[in-house]
Amino acid sequence: MPENTSGKVSNRAILIVFCASLVLLFSMGMRQSFGLFQSPISQAFGIGISAFSFSLALQNLLWGVSQPFVGAIADKFGSGRVIAVAGILQALGLVWLATASSEWELHASAGIIIGISGAGTTWAVLLSVIARNVPESKRTLFFGIGGSVGTGGQILLAPFNQFTILNFGWVGALLILAVMISMIVPLAYILKGKTEDHSAGKEQAETLLQTLDRARQHSGYLFLTAGFFVCGFQVMFVMAHLPTFLLNQNMPDWLPGTAISLIGITNLIGTFGFGYLGDKYSKKYLLSILYFSRAVVISIFLIFPISVTSVLIFCFCIGFLWLATVPLTNALVGQLFGIKYLATLAGIVFCSHQLGSFSSIWLGGYLYDATGSYTLVWQIAIGLGIVAALLHLPIKETATAPEPAPAAE
Repeated sequence: MPENTSGKVSNRAILIVFCASLVLLFSMGMRQSFGLFQSPISQAFGIGISAFSFSLALQNLLWGVSQPFVGAIADKFGSGRVIAVAGILQALGLVWLATASSEWELHASAGIIIGISGAGTTWAVLLSVIARNVPESKRTLFFGIGGSVGTGGQILLAPFNQFTILNFGWVGALLILAVMISMIVPLAYILKGKTEDHSAGKEQAETLLQTLDRARQHSGYLFLTAGFFVCGFQVMFVMAHLPTFLLNQNMPDWLPGTAISLIGITNLIGTFGFGYLGDKYSKKYLLSILYFSRAVVISIFLIFPISVTSVLIFCFCIGFLWLATVPLTNALVGQLFGIKYLATLAGIVFCSHQLGSFSSIWLGGYLYDATGSYTLVWQIAIGLGIVAALLHLPIKETATAPEPAPAAE
């Protein structure tokens, strides 16, 4: 079945986008809530913040490092199997974390199992599923829709997990979360298929190695990859350490969960909005605006005294800029190189994102334990935002030509 170029969206495509979005909702909602478990788990095990921060950092690192390989498996063998297996492993990882009795089990469950399995239920694989079923002219919009619905997991699961932690303890909350995550498995059947089956022409004939070689030589792809490192550094530092930061500022107990939920609400608007704009305006300029705006918002947040009002304003603004980079970046990768190996190419870019996530989560915990402050990491996030804004400006948005197939001898 060739790639959809008619501009029409079928009912099946709408169903697939909906189911892919639900998978993102469950998986991303779980991930964006882990910061709420940091303090209770650290206290229960009698360990410093840096110890569980390392588990979360390891989770994000392996999530990223696994993306290209899991994406390649999905490109070759189909997305349905990958999503189903990943959903099962995520649920088992949560059960293991809930029953862990030692620090190494925290790292193995929250870090390794949930980290690797997350590659099969998030952006690279799921956006590739969406890409092969919607028209190219509406691809960024539907990426934005998928990202927005996925953000609903943060809106719904952050306060829900805060509630279950307060009422059932962190162990009970994790077991409840595991049951919810297992709902990914039946959705995988609807999302089965291979992107290769939807490619056409020269793109169909090109091998993975040829595509990777084109990407390696394309400066725009390298700049997008570097920019996503910054994205990961910024958002996961806030997500992992904002709850602890707020509690140390003597903010009320209800504020961390509310703050994360508010980020999710405005993220929904921002991701959809920038996805819509991405089909009408230059994606590279929109990305530059996003990264620079993040630096400005963080700077203003640090300048003024921390209060409930300033926290809510910060979360409202930063949430609007949160994952709006995802539909734009992935759509630009597809625009440059086609969709046949989109899961693999997007997985490589996302690997950089998670290297940034690992760096900020670990560095935040390390510097907090060493200095009692997050100030330096906030400042690094500001500087990187400015660098990322500049990196996107020279990107050429014209598609690259696939290499010709080898001549038959």
